Amino acid sequence: MESQLPEEQSHPRESTKVIHHGESFANSTGTVMPPIYQTATFRHGNPEGFDYTRSGNPNFRILEAVLCSLENCNYSTVFGSGVSAITAIASSLSSGDLILCEENLYGCTVRLFEQVFKKFGLRTKWLDFSTQSSIDSINTLAPSMIWLESPTNPLLKIMDLKKICANAKKNQIPVVVDNTFATALLQKPLELGATISLTSTTKYINGHSDALGGAVCTQDSSWNEKMKFAQKALGLQPSPFDCWLITRGIKTLPLRLHRQVDNALKLANELAEHNCVQWVKYPFRSDHPQNELARKQMTAGGAIITVKLKANQKEAYSFCKNLKYFTMAESLGGIESLVCHPATMTHASVPPQIKQKLGIDEGLVRLSIGCEDFLDLDRDIKQSLEKLK
Repeated sequence: MESQLPEEQSHPRESTKVIHHGESFANSTGTVMPPIYQTATFRHGNPEGFDYTRSGNPNFRILEAVLCSLENCNYSTVFGSGVSAITAIASSLSSGDLILCEENLYGCTVRLFEQVFKKFGLRTKWLDFSTQSSIDSINTLAPSMIWLESPTNPLLKIMDLKKICANAKKNQIPVVVDNTFATALLQKPLELGATISLTSTTKYINGHSDALGGAVCTQDSSWNEKMKFAQKALGLQPSPFDCWLITRGIKTLPLRLHRQVDNALKLANELAEHNCVQWVKYPFRSDHPQNELARKQMTAGGAIITVKLKANQKEAYSFCKNLKYFTMAESLGGIESLVCHPATMTHASVPPQIKQKLGIDEGLVRLSIGCEDFLDLDRDIKQSLEKLK
């Protein structure tokens, strides 16, 4: 007799979804891994409807299908970078529209809004969305869009996505959540009410620091049409090769992220005990201001640690440079550990007074934890901290 599995057991889990991605456009060859469709143009009238890679390519569709599966959503559009994905969303707005932004956003997002789109009449207002007063202001300010990160870069603030999205929905305001730090494995913004889940696939999704990409996921067909239009009309498309690399990288995402998160939690606890450290921010530590909320809407605390050293800029730089297994570099989410000085790197374009207000100062460093052995990373950090003394 045929056994009947409960419905929740009959659907593939996330580790299976990222490996068995479905369509490969290579049925006639039996290839296990999809090839790179490195072509600019396609013959007219082909069965899949491809015409020009700027407006679609098999490698785009393959990656989009995997991301839809992981996000549990209907639509996904891939772009040439995370900033390209941000550009696609912002370009759908009109002159005079107001975006309510979480005050602690990725520096390049701030630069794009304040130095590029501002010239075309797009308005921004920056609020601390971890406070109830900012959530309440949605009703009075009547924005055209709300833009969030959770956890934020680099201060790891956690937003109450469900509450913010519920308030926005009452007013028919779309909510964008940059989910790069968490990925859909740790947090699903669309299931918490967001209109758009934005991800820089350069980071954890790819995981090997060798390809640029971005993606927008949504359940909304109208937003999907806007993203496809922006991909084609603005030339924001990725390359087939980068999509192929990211599709390959995402297959090991659950394995990589499990190791990275495990390392990060242990290192955060070790760092918090060191006398050269003023404080540590990590969402799943009990001393994080939004720890309870983080545990409610995330399955784990992620693999980023933000540390305030008892140091000036020169000393903080020395700490970064003295590390052996942490490369001082931009970006995050790769298998290799990285260290960043946000005030002079990722947030260099943010005005000094804003950085001071947010707490992005000379002693702040951001650690992206990789897949190395924990003991090696722990020893490396401690030897560099000892030199600060």
